[in-house]
Amino acid sequence: MHEQPPPAAPGEVSEVIRPAAIVPEDAARAVLVELALRDVQNGGVWETSPSLWSRYDRPWNGPQNVAGAELIGRIHVAYGTPTRYEITVYRVTVTRFGSDLGWSVESLCDEALSHGGLSLRDCPRATMAAPPPPFTG
Repeated sequence: MHEQPPPAAPGEVSEVIRPAAIVPEDAARAVLVELALRDVQNGGVWETSPSLWSRYDRPWNGPQNVAGAELIGRIHVAYGTPTRYEITVYRVTVTRFGSDLGWSVESLCDEALSHGGLSLRDCPRATMAAPPPPFTG
């Protein structure tokens, strides 16, 4: 069963990346290291997990203390796909707060991906399978 993403809040911009962007192994490693170094709990502006990278406007005030930091946007990712060491970027959401500051789906992705020498535009794309033939039985 696939979990449905929550509906976009009023003023949010949410985009499904099609075909999905693929971050190759070397770039993926560099991106993950740099995002970890820029973690909100260590004086940075990113909070990451194996399925979501979230960008805030400022660092948090210690572990689990958002301290008024505002969410700019979220990048939905899948680690280990299509191959074990690659990362797939498949959905991006920019909050109303982020949009008001001038952020876009592309600029949010570009900030994260730049640590691996990539931009959203330059990322390799997933191969999309042809749709199945129509059922005629």
